[in-house]
Amino acid sequence: MKISCLSTFYPFRGGIAQFNASLYRELEKNNEVKAFTFKRQYPKILFPGETQFVQEGDEADKITAERVLDSINPLSYWKTAKKIREFKPDLILTKYWMTFFGPSLGTVLKRNKLAKRISILDNVIPHERRFFDMPSNRFFLKHNDGFVVMSDKVLKDLLSIKPDAKYLRIDHPVYDHFGEKKDRKSVLEKLGLSEDKKYLLFFGFIREYKGLDLLIQAMKYVAEDVHLIVAGETYGSFDKYQAEIDASSAKNRIHLYNQYISDDEVAEFFSISEVCVLPYKGATQSGITAISHHFELPIIATDVGGLKESILHMQNGLIVKYPEPKLIAESIETYFKENLKSKFEMDLKKIKEENSWSNFARRVLEFAETI
Repeated sequence: MKISCLSTFYPFRGGIAQFNASLYRELEKNNEVKAFTFKRQYPKILFPGETQFVQEGDEADKITAERVLDSINPLSYWKTAKKIREFKPDLILTKYWMTFFGPSLGTVLKRNKLAKRISILDNVIPHERRFFDMPSNRFFLKHNDGFVVMSDKVLKDLLSIKPDAKYLRIDHPVYDHFGEKKDRKSVLEKLGLSEDKKYLLFFGFIREYKGLDLLIQAMKYVAEDVHLIVAGETYGSFDKYQAEIDASSAKNRIHLYNQYISDDEVAEFFSISEVCVLPYKGATQSGITAISHHFELPIIATDVGGLKESILHMQNGLIVKYPEPKLIAESIETYFKENLKSKFEMDLKKIKEENSWSNFARRVLEFAETI
């Protein structure tokens, strides 16, 4: 099968690019695949992070992708559509995670009606609402023939806008490109952390809906030997969180690595932690679960969005009923008092085997055949 993949690829960095690269590698094993990506993904003024691009130290998979689409230049939409038509694909795969990209991606798909068009949806209704969300969604969804969704929440959102949508519901594959666990003692020495502490991990981009403030507040209710590692770059200002830390009685037990975490550093944080905490205020799904599952690290998460679809309470993690500091703290205390890590790791090994990239790619292609 000839497949065009239109989304974020190298030299862009981050979870979307990593997802696309892993799927591309599986698809290319038995198909002719060509990747198309952005010449400009976000205008600098709209990007709240440090940089959109791979930096020295990032171990990115350097997929050869044609950089042609400019998210805010309509002339590039038509140019991209033409280049994809010239490739004559049987299938066009896109990844959709933000309504900002609805006009650009939707226009390219509109002008490629001869190929089957399937989008992998991370979000439909976004975490942070904007006036253009609904028209952008309707336009993009209209020009797809099928959809891949990785949580029931996203499926519900999709069907609320497009009730007749053809879809495949499948779990997010486990991210396996970060390597294996590292020696805990040596990593702790490198980071200047004590061996005799229990470390919680808050990992990934820091955004309002992810509830880091709730976890900081929860720290004053947990045992003194429980410490928190915050590893990730802030989207926006960190001032709010710093004020929470400064005012907390647990401030000496909170360790900040407030920066973009390169691929070769990811394993370090997951290797020294006892549990990953997702104190989200709202969510659809989280790519952090796919990383945590790879490292067989249990998760404590709030009951929002689709998180509990892959984090099964008292089976491979703990679900907190509401995003509230005291409840988060109670779950943390339960986790350590009942020594749940070894119990949960057994189930995580099974998840790691079932949610492989090869299985995901196979299911997507089987779905395409039905359209």
